[in-house]
Amino acid sequence: MIDTDRGKKHGLDKCPRCGSSDIHYRVESRALVCSYCRHAWNEDNAERAFRLDTPIQELSGENVASGAQDVQAGDAMVTIKCQGCGAEVVVKSDETLQARCHWCRQVLSINHQIPNGAVPDAVLPFTLTREQAVEQIQGFVSSRRTFANRAFVREFVPENVKGVYMPCMVVDGNLHTDLRGTGEITTRTYTVQRRVSRDRTVSERYWDASVHELGRSFDILVDDLTAGSSRQYDRTDSSQATNYILDAVQPYDTREALVFNSNYLSGFTSERRDLDIDDLDERVEDKFLSIAREKARPTIAQYDRGVRWEREGIAIRGTRWVTMYVPVWLYSYYHRTAKGSYVHYIAVNGRTGKTMGSVPVSHPRIFALACAGGAVATAASAVVGWGVFLSNGF
Repeated sequence: MIDTDRGKKHGLDKCPRCGSSDIHYRVESRALVCSYCRHAWNEDNAERAFRLDTPIQELSGENVASGAQDVQAGDAMVTIKCQGCGAEVVVKSDETLQARCHWCRQVLSINHQIPNGAVPDAVLPFTLTREQAVEQIQGFVSSRRTFANRAFVREFVPENVKGVYMPCMVVDGNLHTDLRGTGEITTRTYTVQRRVSRDRTVSERYWDASVHELGRSFDILVDDLTAGSSRQYDRTDSSQATNYILDAVQPYDTREALVFNSNYLSGFTSERRDLDIDDLDERVEDKFLSIAREKARPTIAQYDRGVRWEREGIAIRGTRWVTMYVPVWLYSYYHRTAKGSYVHYIAVNGRTGKTMGSVPVSHPRIFALACAGGAVATAASAVVGWGVFLSNGF
């Protein structure tokens, strides 16, 4: 177990200069800012603070940061005693990690980790402003307006773009992989003429190839593999929404993540982690295998007819699991059809601006444009044919 708790009690989280608890994260400054004295600062880099930068090749067994422990079912209500006036304030931790004291108006924060998955080990703050995100989304939608559903175009409201902190697991892996299969190398190519009727023959292309058994066995060090850990946005279930969009805006510069402080969430919403390591390890192992196949690719270039891996295995020597909030600007659209409702998401990476999304299409427009294209092609063929007819002197 790697202890990543801040060691602070629930309650006031004060400005280091003036002692105010009225603190917010300012994207333009890329820092926490005190609303009274305007002092700006940031928490320490999480990787260095918790020694998460130790060599991956030295990992052995399963190393779990304290914020990545299994989520425990239970009451999400946390009672905090205000250090300012002594009042007791109840915070519903599955919805927010801060609340104002109803007597003295000071901001009270949940500072140490609680077992419901609401407090991660680290946070990666936004660096892209809302205005920049809206511009990215407008450009994405504009490039797809031709085939977009007309209702979506009419109802598109960029002002509904929300800043959301998404929970994820960041995994390091010390691995050994073993791949076994067959590969083919072309030895000869030739063409055969085949008669299909009395006055017609066709050419058929053939290849001769040598088939080889092959194997690759090597070590892999995986650094900061990211896997979403919110069940609501689990990409394995896209029956009701385009959840895979959140994976499409990766990667994140996770090495720049900071020690978690709930003040970074001020002004944004956040999803609570509700997937444990056991829920994610199969998916993570699949990603490990994908990385292994890609690493093996340069060594199998001579098999120009391709390689089929028939037996694949990953031996995990050691892993390190850390929970982190990553920033996403998110626009959602509920598309209602005769078959039911479906949620389309457009997501913007809150650090890099990488944008991906799903836009509902208008099938009548696609059909109409396809027909129009076919009519143009037919007309063009007719013009060419008529020109040939005239050129032959008829």
